[in-house]
Amino acid sequence: QVQLVESGGGLVQAGGSLRLSCAASGRTFSNYHMGWFRQAPGKEREFVAAISWSGARTAYADSVKGRFTISRDNAKNAVYLQMNSLKPEDTAVYYCAATAARGGLWPKTTPREYDYWGQGTQVTVSS
Repeated sequence: QVQLVESGGGLVQAGGSLRLSCAASGRTFSNYHMGWFRQAPGKEREFVAAISWSGARTAYADSVKGRFTISRDNAKNAVYLQMNSLKPEDTAVYYCAATAARGGLWPKTTPREYDYWGQGTQVTVSS
C-alpha cells in the first residue's frame, strides 16, 4: 500500500501561484510514477501532469502546459506541482496519484492507470 497526502491548496487570485505537495509513505517511493489530477464540480476527474519514477520524464495536459511544473524528490518521498498564472478555470480539487513503474506506455494520463490516490486538496482561483 502507498499512502498519499496532499497539501498546499487554498484561495488565490487569478494570475497568482500555488505550490501543491504530496507526501508518500508505505512503499519505496522511487518505484512509482506519480501524477496529478483535478476534478471540478460536476466534471470528470482530469489529468493535469505526470512524472516518471526517476523524474526524467514529465507530461502535461495542454490546458496547463507552460504554467504548471511537476517535480519530485525521491529522498523526501514527495511530489510537487508548481502552479503559476492561475486561472479561474483551474479551480478544482487536486489529487495526487501513484502507479507502479512496471513498464508499459508513457505517459499515464487516465485515472484507471493509477493504483493509489490521496484525499485531495482544494484550489480556488478567484477572478
